[in-house]
Amino acid sequence: MTEKGLCIVLSAPSGSGKSSICRRLLAACPDMEFSVSFTSRAPRPNEIDGKDYRFITREEFQRRIDQGEFVEWVENYGELYGTSGGTLEDALIRGKDLLLDIEPRGAKEMKKKLREGVFVFVLPPSLDELLKRLQKRGHETPEAIQKRFAQAASELEEVLWYDYVVINEDLDTAVGQLIAIYQAEKCKTSRLRGTMRHLYLSIKKEV
Repeated sequence: MTEKGLCIVLSAPSGSGKSSICRRLLAACPDMEFSVSFTSRAPRPNEIDGKDYRFITREEFQRRIDQGEFVEWVENYGELYGTSGGTLEDALIRGKDLLLDIEPRGAKEMKKKLREGVFVFVLPPSLDELLKRLQKRGHETPEAIQKRFAQAASELEEVLWYDYVVINEDLDTAVGQLIAIYQAEKCKTSRLRGTMRHLYLSIKKEV
């Protein structure tokens, strides 16, 4: 009996260490796959189409919006990002567990539509630490850093509607907490009704 897959939707302000957490979580949970979002922006030098994002033109992105393809989409820093509803649903029906990296506006829209979603917000230990992490990146101007910091402060207002919060003060601890969330959610009776019914019917046949 194949149960429907589970979605872990992860959000965090820039500089919270979300990318590192995602990599570690996927390495620790081989049954989980990363859900690749669409974007209108150009790939960065180290990014691979189909692995990091699905890179399409702005015109193509708009066409997909008009056709209702995205379960959520947002414009962020002048570029478009979105999640294909059809691709997502197909994977879940096949029993695949997915990790999604979605910013709060898109995650909030997805929460209205995705019953299988578990929504987790990653927090920095403090705003001072967040600013230090942004400054350590070294590839952005002070103006860009301040813009990201200001957006992070506004995103923190969204935390209360998430299912879980993980504070990334120590990477190992944060990853361990996310693994625990994933494992606990997989064991919920509401997610195992098909398996339990199949087991019950098998027992009834034997009696």
